[in-house]
Amino acid sequence: MNFTSEELQQIALRGSDPKQVEEQFGRFTNGIPYARLARPATVGDGIIRIPQEATDYYLNLYEQQKESFTMQKFVPASGAASRMFKSLFELKDNPTPDEKQHQTGLKFLRNLPQFAFYEALHEVMRQHGQALSKSIAEEDYRTVIHYLLDEEGLGYGHKPKGALLFHRYEHGHPHTPIEEHLIEAAEYACNTDHHCRLHFTVSPQHQPLFEQIAAAVKEEYEETYQVKYDISYSIQDPATDTLAATMDNQPYRDASGKLLFRPGGHGALIHNLNQLDGDIIFIKNIDNVTTRDKLAPTITYKKILAAYLMETVSRCHRYLHQYEHSGGHNPALETAIMVFARDWLHIPIERTEDIPALLNRPIRICGMVPNQGAPGGGPFWVEDEHGHASLQIVESSQIDHNNTQQQAIADSATHFNPVDLVCNIRDYHGNKFDLTRFVDPQTGFIALKTDGDRQLKAMELPGLWNGAMAHWITLFIEVPYTTFNPAKTVFDLLNR
Repeated sequence: MNFTSEELQQIALRGSDPKQVEEQFGRFTNGIPYARLARPATVGDGIIRIPQEATDYYLNLYEQQKESFTMQKFVPASGAASRMFKSLFELKDNPTPDEKQHQTGLKFLRNLPQFAFYEALHEVMRQHGQALSKSIAEEDYRTVIHYLLDEEGLGYGHKPKGALLFHRYEHGHPHTPIEEHLIEAAEYACNTDHHCRLHFTVSPQHQPLFEQIAAAVKEEYEETYQVKYDISYSIQDPATDTLAATMDNQPYRDASGKLLFRPGGHGALIHNLNQLDGDIIFIKNIDNVTTRDKLAPTITYKKILAAYLMETVSRCHRYLHQYEHSGGHNPALETAIMVFARDWLHIPIERTEDIPALLNRPIRICGMVPNQGAPGGGPFWVEDEHGHASLQIVESSQIDHNNTQQQAIADSATHFNPVDLVCNIRDYHGNKFDLTRFVDPQTGFIALKTDGDRQLKAMELPGLWNGAMAHWITLFIEVPYTTFNPAKTVFDLLNR
């Protein structure tokens, strides 16, 4: 790619591998293939529906087996909340709002008392000589939005979602998502030593704020839930950033002439996940939280997902140990393993010699909610280049929407991916897997971005729960929609 010596030094200082940079960059020219959807995963064909009469079995299994596993919770939380306030930013920056925008502003003002940040907003405006009640009466939403979003006020437009006041409580202070994740972890991710281990991925500038919020409530929650919190943080490794391209697929150089690298998306977090040391890892997005009084279904199904994983891990590891000690000379055992792989894991094994490679992999159990029109990824059977179908989470950006057959399959999906994963990351000898070995590098997507007034192409790495986990053993279990409580826009915070 004819990098200069200064550019090679720039790449090295980032911790990146020049060969990997060149390989990734080639995808701008060669393109990234779309996923080949075979059919949607549905109940009875890739999605497991736990019968009501079996829930007690799995809840009891969770209590019996949890002593054998160390558990940890992994929360991707590095994104800023700016997209959550997109409609308010547009309103604030538009001197002549249209009628639709005007109604958005009025809706925001009229519902202000319901938001958990109402009192904090009232106080910060008072400190600046402004009266929130006066602004509401005069329908002056521009002033209110300014003090909500900008640094002069609460600065919510630039803070991470985890630090925003999400939920109000009749008794006690409003809660941030950080606090709600601490409460959740105490209910289903606590180890037998009463330690709750949580790991947040954060932007470096936001870590002190996360630490401050956690420290303010840590002792109170430890006493309330009789636990001890072990909270750790990591940032997305700059070495996983990807080189941007010009519109004609040349390396993009900024105004100073330096190569421009951009964050590689949440798929880069597979490296952060790879550093964890637990047996069972719960993964859930920072904004998918609810209030304590509505938490029961989430706790129940987190335990069910974990128990199903524990049972799956135990069976896989037992079969692998038996196969290893048989020396590959036990036809009855091999047949039993192949039936188990087909009927339980949805993995066809055609040759007995493939048993170790296909069974000795990271395992994830993914909760799937019935599709109610939410945008995003879902569960599908996806064919590889050899025509073999496997269960995968597929994002909309991976689908060829111009292909009528592929679009029809996408439209027929019955379930949606809420990012509700429980994972095992150890092999049957107890050693940690190198999770980077199970990534499909031929996934990801290319997006158009800008650098000032210049357009560029940016590449996102295979997503954490799709391409980055493409070669894991994957099972889908239906979970109630009540366990899915994301806040994608500010108005999602109403009536929580």
